[in-house]
Amino acid sequence: MPGREFKILAINPGSTSTKFAVFSGERPVRMWNLRHGDDEMRPFKDRPVYDQKAFRAAAIARELAAGGIAIAQLHATVGRGGLLPAMDSGTWRVDEVMLEALRLARRGEHASNLGAVLADEIAHRAGVDAFVVDPVSVNERAPKAMLSGSALLERGDFCHALNSKAVARRFAREQGKAYADLRLVVAHLGGGICISAHQNARMIDATDAQQEGPFSAERAGSVPALKLVRLCFSGRHDQRHLERLLVGEGGLASYLGTTDLVEVERRIAAGDENAALVFEAMAYQIAKEIGAMATVLEGRIDAILLTGGMAHSRALTGRITEAVRWIAPIEVYPGEEELLALVEGALRVLRGEETAKQLPKSAS
Repeated sequence: MPGREFKILAINPGSTSTKFAVFSGERPVRMWNLRHGDDEMRPFKDRPVYDQKAFRAAAIARELAAGGIAIAQLHATVGRGGLLPAMDSGTWRVDEVMLEALRLARRGEHASNLGAVLADEIAHRAGVDAFVVDPVSVNERAPKAMLSGSALLERGDFCHALNSKAVARRFAREQGKAYADLRLVVAHLGGGICISAHQNARMIDATDAQQEGPFSAERAGSVPALKLVRLCFSGRHDQRHLERLLVGEGGLASYLGTTDLVEVERRIAAGDENAALVFEAMAYQIAKEIGAMATVLEGRIDAILLTGGMAHSRALTGRITEAVRWIAPIEVYPGEEELLALVEGALRVLRGEETAKQLPKSAS
């Protein structure tokens, strides 16, 4: 329905927050960022994330009512996709199969698992459809890209597809071209770093942001496999502690005791040589992975796109640019407008530009 201004509620749950907004078309009408204190979250300690559904849905409904926004006015809801089965990119309809997969949480517990659940709860009250868009489980890699080197270990598929895809589409619009006609390398630089190669509107390869590629503010990225095995059997760490050392306390946190890139740059300005070395190493690893993705696209690349929270750092994007500008033109899109990206996916379905996909019954 071109030209119609659809009103959409977008929801992005975090571990201790719930970000949501109501949009009219692509224009935000009102945005919220609810912080959930220790007292609120204590009842859910050591319980499945799914159990927070009623508490968070009630909070959203309460804020909407206080803001004078009637749920009945909504044309759709859309939530951040959680740890779902491997799937293609695009906009997916929330249904019982998806909800059951998130309730079972076979791929892991994560706050983003609540995105579809909360979107469905509010959509049910409004009598409209609920969607998710480009979840972190998007896997469009070629079969050969999934082989790790051991038949016992398939490569993971955790990547910030939502922002990577949104930025790729934005660049295509700015160039007056179709996303499907472009060959791009997109580097999402956030708490985790995902470097992806895009061809024919698909991410044909990407680093797993939890366990591959460059180290980031809090993740170790690729580490020496044999040394990791020896560390596992050293008797000094249990499984949970080791996982935390790799995801949560890796990267900048491990080397410098901080995940704040601004703080790292302040230390460098004050003459901290170790901080300068770690910063340079992170930029080096990012650039090296961009180069690797360039080979996936056989060196024929229209642009390299740098995005994510760390792309606000001109020092970091400058270092990366110096190393890879010979490959292709570079564009920087700092930050990650996740709520807008979710809404854009829902709008493509509501406007008839895209057909919503559904998980097969076997997915749960």
